[in-house]
Amino acid sequence: MYQFKSLSEFHRYSNLPKPEHPLISLVDYSEVNYPTDSDEIKWVQDFYTIGLKRNVSEKFNYGQQKYDFNEGVFSFVAPKQMLTIKINQNIKANASGWLLLIHPDFLWNTSLAKSIKNYDFFGYSVNEALFLSEKEEHIIIDILKHIQREYQSNIDKFSQNIIISQIELLLNYAERYYERQFITRKISNHQILARLEEKLNNYFKSSEILINGVPTVTQIANDLNLSPNYLSSMLKMISGQSTQQHIQNKIIEKAKEKLSTTELSISEIAYELGFEYPASFSKLFKNKTDISPIAFRQSFN
Repeated sequence: MYQFKSLSEFHRYSNLPKPEHPLISLVDYSEVNYPTDSDEIKWVQDFYTIGLKRNVSEKFNYGQQKYDFNEGVFSFVAPKQMLTIKINQNIKANASGWLLLIHPDFLWNTSLAKSIKNYDFFGYSVNEALFLSEKEEHIIIDILKHIQREYQSNIDKFSQNIIISQIELLLNYAERYYERQFITRKISNHQILARLEEKLNNYFKSSEILINGVPTVTQIANDLNLSPNYLSSMLKMISGQSTQQHIQNKIIEKAKEKLSTTELSISEIAYELGFEYPASFSKLFKNKTDISPIAFRQSFN
């Protein structure tokens, strides 16, 4: 596995000319030429990559997830995260597009140094590239070209701020497009919501909860073959609530059922719902309902 600590190392590995700026570089993807003596390349890079690609024949894995380029063209890779590329030697490369490489050092002392970590699509959370319309693609290319022109010009005290503002504009467009992509897949997303409800119902019906405790976001996401952040982002888009909130709502629903229809003690109910400590259950119940479990039960007497 390779590790690229600088933009220069990536340029050299990809048989590209030296970058014109040590910390930011726009690469013509048609000129990228990875070594072809292997069918698989793995690397970790110490910089951000924003990719706009067409006709990609290689298969990508981001972390442990497959990154789907079948329809999408817009992709994001964060520093210190593993990328795997599987090269099909039988397919002649005809890829085109752009790679914007941004070293974190370029962001120092700017607002983006901290806020860039708030964009979910840089994590392992999203495992598909964004689909862009022709108009949207032109917008992104214009911004990329603007960034390139700025770092190719004579650097002055305004250069960094101008480039940072263009990167922020690029990321804001990406957020808009991801939200659009979620909305256009509303039907399939609602199917995932139905599967989530089914998984939670089955979880609370089975003895698994007595063994493993309250299900975690990671467990639920794994059961649905989705990454935790992707699942939560999708759920917030269609329901306004995160995965954790859905789990907690299901706990409260089952707790109310047991409190109103059984004579089980609060401790017994907490145990059956996967809580090790009854106090934790009571605290969650009161936080979600503004009433204690005991007071809720007494309201039925």
